[in-house]
Order: sequence, then C-alpha cells, then structure tokens
Amino acid sequence: MASKKSVAKKQKRFHAGQRNHDSAPFWPELGPVVFLAVIFLINFIARIILSPLLPTIEKELAISHGQAGSFFFLISAGYVIGLLGSGFLASRSSHKIAIVISTAGVGIALLGISVVSSLWAMRVGLFGLGFAGGLYIPSAIATITSLIERPHWGKAIAVHELAPNLAFFAGPFVAELFLNWSTWRLALSALGMASLIASFAYFRFGRGGEFAGESPASSAFGLLVRSASFWIMAVLFGLGVSSTIGVYAMLPLYLVSERQIDLSWANTVVALSRSYGPILGVLGGWVSDRLGPKQTMVMSLTFTGIATLLVGLVSAVWISIVVLFQPLLAVWFFPAAFAVLAATTPAAARNLAVAFTIPCGYLIGGGVVPTFIGIMGDTGSFALGFIVTGTLILLGGTLALLLRLPANN
Repeated sequence: MASKKSVAKKQKRFHAGQRNHDSAPFWPELGPVVFLAVIFLINFIARIILSPLLPTIEKELAISHGQAGSFFFLISAGYVIGLLGSGFLASRSSHKIAIVISTAGVGIALLGISVVSSLWAMRVGLFGLGFAGGLYIPSAIATITSLIERPHWGKAIAVHELAPNLAFFAGPFVAELFLNWSTWRLALSALGMASLIASFAYFRFGRGGEFAGESPASSAFGLLVRSASFWIMAVLFGLGVSSTIGVYAMLPLYLVSERQIDLSWANTVVALSRSYGPILGVLGGWVSDRLGPKQTMVMSLTFTGIATLLVGLVSAVWISIVVLFQPLLAVWFFPAAFAVLAATTPAAARNLAVAFTIPCGYLIGGGVVPTFIGIMGDTGSFALGFIVTGTLILLGGTLALLLRLPANN
C-alpha cells in the first residue's frame, strides 16, 4: 500500500513537472508583444531624439552644456511622476486604457514642443512628454506578463525591449534626416503624429491589458517597500539607465564639443554603436532565461561600467572604437531586471513594482547623470563625468550579487 502511494506521488510530481516543461509555446502570443514594442519604439524615440538634436538646439537657443543636459532631467522628472501616478490611472480604468492615454499624451506633448518659441514653454513641454511616457511601461509589463507564461517572460520582455534598442540606433539617423532637409521642430512634430496614430490603433486593435492594476494606496504597496530586493532593484535600475540613456544622451555633445568630432560623424558612430542592440537584446532575454536574471545583470553592469570608464580615458584615436563597444552588453540588463521584478512580485502588484522601481532609474540615470556630465563639461572636465559614471555602473555589478531570488530563478 505504501509502495502504491509512493508510486502515485512520483507520477504526480512527474506529470506536474512535465506540464511545467511543456508550457504553451511562446510564438503564438508574439503578435500582441510586437504591437506593444512598436508603441514603445515611438515612446522611446520621442524621449531620446533630443540627444542627436542637442548640438543644433543648443546653438539655436544659445544655452550652456549644463542647461542642455537639464532637458533630460525635465523629461526624467516628468517620467518619474508619470510612473508614480500610473497605478492610480490603471486601477481606475485598465492597463489598456493607460497605454492608450500615455501614447496619445506623448503625441500631444511632441506637437506642443515643436511649435513653442519660449525656453520655459519648451521645458514645460519636455516635462509633459516625460509624464505621458511614464504612464506606459508599468501597464505594458503587466499586460505582457499576463499574456505570456512565466517560462517565456525573459524572451517576451526581450522582444519588447527591442524598442529602446532600435530607438537608440534609429534616433540619430532620424535626426540627421530631418536636420539635412528640414528642422528639429519638424522631426518632433512627425513623431507626435506617429504617436497619435499608434494610440488610436491600439485602442481599436490592441489585445491584452483589459484588467485594472493595483493602486499605490493598496496594501500591496506596503509589502513592496518592505522588500530589500525592491530597493536594490531601484538602485540597479538607476545604474542600468545610466549605462544606456544617461551615456547616450550626452555622447554626441561630448564627441563634438570636447573631442572635436564632426556632428554627422558623431551621430553616425553613436547610431552604429546601437546597431547590434536589437540582436543582443533578444540574446539577453535568452541568457536571462538560461543562466538566470541575477547573473545576467552582473555581467551587463560589469562590462558596461568598464567600457564607460574607457569613454573618458582613451585618446581621440580610440574613442570611436570604445563608443562602438560601450553598449555591447548594456541591453542585457533590462530583460533580466524586468524578469526579477516580475518574479519577486505578486501578479496583481507588478505594475506597482515597475512604477516605483523605474522612477529611481530614470531620475538618476536619465536625469541626474546627463545633467552631471553636462555640468562637468562646462567646467572643462567632460571626460571625468564619464569616468565617474562608469565607476558607479561597475559597482552596480557587485550590488546585484546581493539579490535574493526565488529558487526557480
């Protein structure tokens, strides 16, 4: 009798493991993820295209490097508030509606920025752009992880993360296209129209996200902030964003003003450095699923920190080569980081985990770091700004080792 019970238990464990192993395939659910990735692409280009346009805007508005760098702080500050407020919007409507409102808001902000003539009006527009963009990502991650089974989260998020990788590559070329035959203002208005069209398309044809999220006023928030992993991830996101957006935002200005490189060549080199991002981003999702998200983040931050250090250290002869390799593994960070957030957070509160972790990332990496590098440029120490940033990113690889994940991660 005992033997029969033992056999029955073994069979039960076997079939449970078999069901877990033979989970639903990923590819049939790829369509909705790609749709969101297209929306994210427009959202992301809208927030980073200022970087290749910055030398031209700086001359037209007659502003300093520090003031130019502060534009990214305004976008990031708005983005942070949008992220923090996204839970209230999603809890009172649905994740799908939050995505529609975010995408439409980005379009309206871009159209507004493209026509203003006052510096202060532009600053308000940039803040609004960041705010609208911040409403998107928590609902997008919640939607994706509800559509895709857990064994495929790394791959699904990696597909979604193709958007920023493509944006980093396409942004400088889009900027050059408009600067060659038009103005930076037309570039922003064209992106604004694309965002409004995407908003309508998702409202009409988008699938997934037809459920409400958790409000920041819920009990889930209290559990979240008492988690050590939450605070570690908040810091790591700051360093991860620094390694991508923070460095990217100021690279063209650094190469042109301090390294005396032609603007077109500087934008070309920066764009080419992101050309392999889409491929390596998907590879990063596969690595995260195979080796684990913690190990993937350690590798990403360590390599990228060293490469960012070299941006400030190498001579003019080697600078273009270092710029090409700086983001090589930076794109691995985000699929792994989002997988960690999803794995350590209850399904209903995943939007809160994203909404309260990423703000630190974008405020530090997308706001403080570009402003800091710009201020260092005004004092004649542009290179030192990159050296300090690289050192902090490198230390992040050590911090990631402190994370404690569930046993199956």
